[in-house]
Amino acid sequence: MKRTLLIARREYVAYAKTVGFWLSLLALPLFAVLGGGIPLLIQSAEPIKAVAVVEDGPTATGLAAAVRASLQSDLDRQNERLREAAEKGQAGAGRAVASISGPKIRLVAPPPAIAEATGPARDAAIKTALDKETPKDRRLDAVVFLSRVDGKPAAQVWTGRANDNDVSGFIRGALRDARRTELLTAAGVAPAVAQEVQSFRPEVKAFSPNAASGGEVSMRDRIPSFIGLAAGFLLWSLVITGASILLNSVMEEKSNKILEVLLSSASATEILTGKVLGVAMLTLSVLVVWGGIGTFGLLSASPQTAATVGQVLMHDGLVFYFIAYMVGGYLMYAVLFAAIGAFCETPRDAQTLMGPIMMILVVPMLVMQMALTSPDAPVVKVLSWIPFFTPFLMSARAPSDPPLVEIVLTLIGMFATAALMVWIAGRAFRAGALSDVKLSWKTFGRAITGRG
Repeated sequence: MKRTLLIARREYVAYAKTVGFWLSLLALPLFAVLGGGIPLLIQSAEPIKAVAVVEDGPTATGLAAAVRASLQSDLDRQNERLREAAEKGQAGAGRAVASISGPKIRLVAPPPAIAEATGPARDAAIKTALDKETPKDRRLDAVVFLSRVDGKPAAQVWTGRANDNDVSGFIRGALRDARRTELLTAAGVAPAVAQEVQSFRPEVKAFSPNAASGGEVSMRDRIPSFIGLAAGFLLWSLVITGASILLNSVMEEKSNKILEVLLSSASATEILTGKVLGVAMLTLSVLVVWGGIGTFGLLSASPQTAATVGQVLMHDGLVFYFIAYMVGGYLMYAVLFAAIGAFCETPRDAQTLMGPIMMILVVPMLVMQMALTSPDAPVVKVLSWIPFFTPFLMSARAPSDPPLVEIVLTLIGMFATAALMVWIAGRAFRAGALSDVKLSWKTFGRAITGRG
């Protein structure tokens, strides 16, 4: 036991002392912050586009006014959402502001050179106005020519950037609303009623007998599903990370003859156990740091949401299910990767068996997304009984309160498979560490059966 703990300590310290470990440790929280903050920063820093609107011909009369009315309506709606969010508190306002994507457009009067010219002269004036070299006070971001085709509103949109679709999208929506109002008015509907129809946004509330309140569905009822999905993805990443560290560690030590030195002082079982335990401690350290950073960030941003997450994790011992599935999943894959590493001296040697294993690990990644909305879908339920998929899919399904018998039986099946994998990996690790045989399905099978 002492030798096992010494090997585990050596494995842990060897990685914990490296700069790369700490960089990778902070990478996920950093990218999470950047992933959430950069889009908001880009959106808030995006300049307001100066757009000139020209009614091209007498048939287009009134379309410019409709575009201006549509823009004002969008701005009023945006201000109303901001006001409602502010009334609900600072955290709610922050989330609401992040979700707002109103048009960043400012309508300006068209220059006479564009409004009054025609043909090539007008085209030249447009290009000058959209040119980056034009002084800022005379530069435009877009020029819109409103017209009618077969009596229906239409537009030509000139933009300074060929891939700028914001103005086109806004104009398309404004003209669609204008056409709808025209048709309603032509059918005898009063203009005020037509405007009401145009601006109507129904308020729809979701109710469920399984909601926490017994009635209306709130964010409290949706959080468990997100937690389950996050737990499944987190477990997947930790298993892959830990198992890959084991594979590379064993492979490097064998190629440098360090494994032979260790075998002179400890048994193959002690080495395998120590390595698995050391990397498990390393993975646990990563999980604790990530959890601490996430908890601190959530408490700072939204204490109420943090309390809700805590309640969900403690509800019916959900956090203990996550821990059990994490232990079983890590054990299954860690010993397998370590056994493969014992046969390899280069990454190329490991590719023979790593390809099929990685294809197996891709399956739960695809199915977990389905578990978010349909945790009891037949394909999700069937695959969650397969031990190699159980830790990931059952972590995603656990918050949806699956039958207790499913949880118990899948845990039994997973740990039984993990025990079998430990036995198989132990034999393979011992055979691989003591020989120079190249890895293949044939040699791996012989090592397991004791004939290699």
